[in-house]
Amino acid sequence: MQVFEGIISDRGSKYAVSGGPCADDTAAKAFVKALLRRKKFAKATHHSWGLLTSSGPLKNDDGEAGAGMVILRMLEREGLQDEIVVVTRWYGGKHLGGDRFRHVQDAVRYYLERRDAIDA
Repeated sequence: MQVFEGIISDRGSKYAVSGGPCADDTAAKAFVKALLRRKKFAKATHHSWGLLTSSGPLKNDDGEAGAGMVILRMLEREGLQDEIVVVTRWYGGKHLGGDRFRHVQDAVRYYLERRDAIDA
């Protein structure tokens, strides 16, 4: 499990991104559950995630409408299969409107860039 905290901050909201190997819905739920064992992450507002498996795409918005699909589309473009990417948000009290999608994209991009560097 790779976790990158404090990567984006906007109007009080803070974002983190994490990911790792994952093969199915059961493993995805276990991944998120393991993430929630971290006290800081247990207090977060949203844990949106996406995962491409051999049996099809899986996603969960966790209250952040549309975020799972944004993550999935980015994973599809990368051709990244059997690896979950979770974008965590701590809501800061102000609505971000469309900027929240940009932040989700930036978080996924951050993960993918660092993941590639670690794999190289």
